Amino acid sequence: MQKILIIGKKSFIGSNLNIYLSKFFKVDKYTFETVMKKNDDFFNNYSHVINTSIHKNYIKKKYHHKFDLDRKFILKFQKINFFYIYLNSRKIYLSKENIKENSIVSPIGNYGRNKFKTEQFLKKNISTKLVSLRISNVIGKRKYNDTRNNHKLFLDNFFKFKKEKKKISIHDDFKDFLSIDQFSRVIYEIIKLKIKGTYNVSIGEKIYVSEIVKWLDKDFMRKVRFLMGSKDSFTLSNKKLLKKIKIRINKNQLKLFCKNLI
Repeated sequence: MQKILIIGKKSFIGSNLNIYLSKFFKVDKYTFETVMKKNDDFFNNYSHVINTSIHKNYIKKKYHHKFDLDRKFILKFQKINFFYIYLNSRKIYLSKENIKENSIVSPIGNYGRNKFKTEQFLKKNISTKLVSLRISNVIGKRKYNDTRNNHKLFLDNFFKFKKEKKKISIHDDFKDFLSIDQFSRVIYEIIKLKIKGTYNVSIGEKIYVSEIVKWLDKDFMRKVRFLMGSKDSFTLSNKKLLKKIKIRINKNQLKLFCKNLI
């Protein structure tokens, strides 16, 4: 039986992955600080390590290696025998339709630039054991209200605006969302099949912000004024990944997830 280590006990993705993957594998979950105190032998029984922890300065500030937790981890535990699942971002690409893994990389903001720098470092140092996932917007609820987290999700902003109970105006861009359930299923398949390489993780369809809001809360939608889309619309091609894992990921699954979420 494969054994999985999730780094980031209270992160959105880490806590949700722990619940899902524990149905199929032995899963351990630790904070980044706890893991960094371990020795090399600690990792001998793990087939996969997923680092979901992130430093707040890595999100907003210019790249510095001291904020790069993936780099810190790999530099300390260089002789790895496990697959390392790196949670990359679609923000390494310019916004456009049908972005493929071999599309031109032009990172958006400090976060996108930092994520791409880390990916380059990992490919140089652990290429034969690396799974780099360039992820679109993931929809789901946090299992923990971790006040240290500064990485805002779509639902964080949704609940914030809903709580304020006032009319708002937002651009009706199309994005490439997917649910945390869909994302967790993808991770399960990657682990089960021992896949490595670089992949976009997405639904691969246009999903407008107005659609997501409507699925989540029809009443709240009346308080929102949707403006013409900006230049921030995008879709990711997921064909490379789906050829490997051979599962269905579609818009209707996300719609049902959102309707049952609130």
